[in-house]
Amino acid sequence: MDIFALLAENKIREAMEKGEFNNLPGSGQPLKLDDLSHVPDDLRAGYRLLKNAGVLPEELEIKKEIITLQKLIDYCYDQDEKRQLTKKLNEKILRFNILMENRKTGSAALSYYKQKIYSKLGGY
Repeated sequence: MDIFALLAENKIREAMEKGEFNNLPGSGQPLKLDDLSHVPDDLRAGYRLLKNAGVLPEELEIKKEIITLQKLIDYCYDQDEKRQLTKKLNEKILRFNILMENRKTGSAALSYYKQKIYSKLGGY
């Protein structure tokens, strides 16, 4: 252990002995753990930071906008406004489909290169 880890451990131990960790908010409650098993190890910290900051991936933002536009269209009575909202909805759906198609293409390219690497390594 390095010196900083030892100092930190000592400070934590002292705080525990003084009872500074007693009566903390959420004390005795189970932890709410996010299942980040689908996120690669090297991206988890960044993913958690973005999630805690309320930042969503672009495709999820667009999906939320699509749902909002669909609800607006459902409750809209003005035909001109409904036509404009439908146009925006179609643009968002197109953008969403392009993003999802790019994701599929990326994974196909990944599997193609993965196979090439395996064949170079000896046909795994």
